[in-house]
Amino acid sequence: MKKVVVIGPESTGKSTLSEMLARRFHTTWTPEYAREYIAQLDRPYVQEDLLSIAEGQLALEKQYAATANNLLVCDTDLYVIKVWSEHKYGDCDHQILQMIAAQECDLYLLTNIDLPWEEDPQREYPEPEMRQYFYNIYRDIAMQSGVPFVDIHGSYEQREAHAVAAVEQLLQGAPISDL
Repeated sequence: MKKVVVIGPESTGKSTLSEMLARRFHTTWTPEYAREYIAQLDRPYVQEDLLSIAEGQLALEKQYAATANNLLVCDTDLYVIKVWSEHKYGDCDHQILQMIAAQECDLYLLTNIDLPWEEDPQREYPEPEMRQYFYNIYRDIAMQSGVPFVDIHGSYEQREAHAVAAVEQLLQGAPISDL
């Protein structure tokens, strides 16, 4: 089975793209567990919650992988938790770092910030400079991961076309080219 992770800053179309790819390739996609977890809290989240979120994300991946059709699409991975933890709290729990070291991925689809910000109570950084800041961090992660990645940018139609082409290349065993 191949695993594709859609990664990038807030409000860059990760969930929309993940769901579309799952439909297109007749498989399952793993939603971002943090959204569900935070929605159920009756308080602001704290750093200690991030370990529970990481564990929940991995459990969801395992659950959805069981019914995937040779491809699992993930709307985020544990690097997102690391980025938020380091930005908001100055460090990341060593258990989360160990989980990151053990996670596997075959392709990153890095969503660019060229879509307009959409307000959401769980989103925290709408400022263009903060969106660029986080994009740069995710780009560095993708570049340093050793995993092929494609920058997903443009209109929704262009994003879909780039993502589908990259996943098709992955599934065919072809070299992944940045489109």
